[in-house]
Amino acid sequence: MPHMQGAIWTRLSGGRTNASWCVQPQHNEPPVVVKLYLGPAPNPMFPNDPVAEAQLLTQLEDLEFAPKLLVHMQTKHGACNVYSHIPGEIWQSGISEVAELMEKIHQQKAPSGLRMVANGSVQVEAHTRAILSNCDLDSTLPFDEFSPEIHVAPTENTVLLHGDIVPGNIIRNTMGLYLIDWQCPAVGDVCEDISNFLSPAMQLLYRGAPLQTCEVTEFWFAVGNCMLAERYKKLAPWYHRRMAAYCLWQSQNGKAEYDAALRLELEYLQRSLKL
Repeated sequence: MPHMQGAIWTRLSGGRTNASWCVQPQHNEPPVVVKLYLGPAPNPMFPNDPVAEAQLLTQLEDLEFAPKLLVHMQTKHGACNVYSHIPGEIWQSGISEVAELMEKIHQQKAPSGLRMVANGSVQVEAHTRAILSNCDLDSTLPFDEFSPEIHVAPTENTVLLHGDIVPGNIIRNTMGLYLIDWQCPAVGDVCEDISNFLSPAMQLLYRGAPLQTCEVTEFWFAVGNCMLAERYKKLAPWYHRRMAAYCLWQSQNGKAEYDAALRLELEYLQRSLKL
């Protein structure tokens, strides 16, 4: 942990839940990130757990795709994690590398005590309904009209999940790709992480545009697992429906940028039902 006296604090942009700073200490010590948690997020999709993030970063400290935790502490302003700063740019392209990064994560042993996420279409739909129960629905939103019919059983092959693999949490530099913001890890279906990354809404919000068809094809080629690809294809309508519900919830809670994301996710939902 470097000395903070006289350090230069720069507020980091991009985070939608917590307050983070890049802190440059004196005496040429390496910069660190100070993340102040602003309390439990009422977020129905992405929890905000500083203890879980500290636990994961500790477990992953010998690997090269996550920040190194320096200290976890409680302050009068809230919980705080301090970890190594990873320089670079937010991910924009190079989709096969993301597939490889996901595989590295999903091969790691999950620590005990992590939350379990929805597994299989019945649980995903139950999650969707729970989100919609906190929204005001009107006849212009075709949630009932665009309802999947093909159910998918839960998988027994559950793995460690990052829980929020979106472009804003992937950093690229000359050494490769890194994942930051580990505050909502989980155990569950590999398809859960994949769905968040491939989501047109999340790509629009963090990258400005959904992935092109050729990029999605390249992603699955890099994954190299036909059975997983087929499972995801069957689950995709359920995931699109849930993400659309999440965008609606965000929009109705003052996040106007989710309006376009909602429309896009509903468009992809309708498209996926025809495949």
